[in-house]
Amino acid sequence: MGPVSSRLPVFPWDRLEPYKTTAAAYADGIVDLSVGTPVDPVPELVREALTDAADSPGYPTVWGTAALRDAITGWAAKRLGATGLDHTNVLPVVGSKELVAWLPTQLGLGAGDRVAYPRLAYPTYEVGARLAGAEPVVYDDPWELDPTGLKLLWLNSPSNPTGRVLGADELRRTVAWAREHGVLLFSDECYIELGWEADPVSVLHPDVCGGSYEGIVAVHSLSKRSNLAGYRAAFLVGDAAVLGELLLIRKHGGMMIPAPVQAATVAALGDTEHVGEQRERYARRRTALREALEAAGFRVEHSEASLYLWATRDESCWDTVGDLAKRGILVAPGDFYGSAGERFVRVAFTATDERVDEAVRRLAQ
Repeated sequence: MGPVSSRLPVFPWDRLEPYKTTAAAYADGIVDLSVGTPVDPVPELVREALTDAADSPGYPTVWGTAALRDAITGWAAKRLGATGLDHTNVLPVVGSKELVAWLPTQLGLGAGDRVAYPRLAYPTYEVGARLAGAEPVVYDDPWELDPTGLKLLWLNSPSNPTGRVLGADELRRTVAWAREHGVLLFSDECYIELGWEADPVSVLHPDVCGGSYEGIVAVHSLSKRSNLAGYRAAFLVGDAAVLGELLLIRKHGGMMIPAPVQAATVAALGDTEHVGEQRERYARRRTALREALEAAGFRVEHSEASLYLWATRDESCWDTVGDLAKRGILVAPGDFYGSAGERFVRVAFTATDERVDEAVRRLAQ
């Protein structure tokens, strides 16, 4: 038996290290626009909830507290327009990346099974398929896939890396196709609160799913909307039968969110003021960086939502990465997300206001 890691591609971010070193050597320091990690403070009410629940000596449950499940169903109804939800339609998870990476394995997929995801996509969709020994398959339009052996279909809207938003018609057509062919559909909607030039729609909206959650599950996270990447707070909403099976498996695996984080999640989902404040911060940074990139000769495509600008100078992404690194700016090469991104870079606007202003200054040089 060979090492499991032999099934996987090289961890992409390791390839960026030499460029990070170059950027860090710049006189005024690095402006890191690569990973897209939140840098702004965790909202005070969330920190208070975490602290208040710090005395939690007992084991938490995998399904979470009733208060957490109430918070998730309430948020999904209010924010996503989902109807008729109860506790069986939700499942907390230990960050969305963990779920994406291990979902095919937890679904029992393996050799002979196929997992499909967008041609330009978050690399962990492929990793999840390979960890399970299943075949990864990319698509441009999901309804053009060969359904033979296809067990899991990933949607991602708003998209990472491109920021593209799928309209309700596209989502509805894909849900119908997946149901017709008996393919389980998971929709990664972690950036749904961050629409700029479009209003993202969830697959759970009745206009898309017809009021039924059969065969569909949406993935959501508080990492971006509430600056909780360090808390690993995420959850699933959708088909009760699918989530019930995952709950049984995850109980055996001890995949539980710490009790203080559960309390913090309840607080975060119950408040919209901090979400609006964070959106305003990101909107300012997005506008400043987009204008600076375009003035410097870049073309920005899609990017109507999410935390990134998908930009190109019609050259190799690594040439762009290298040139910007010499100016102390680190961005992500587009081919991290598939060969179709080899002439693009992904520029995150999650840096502080001061660092974004510095990037704007350097781009103008």
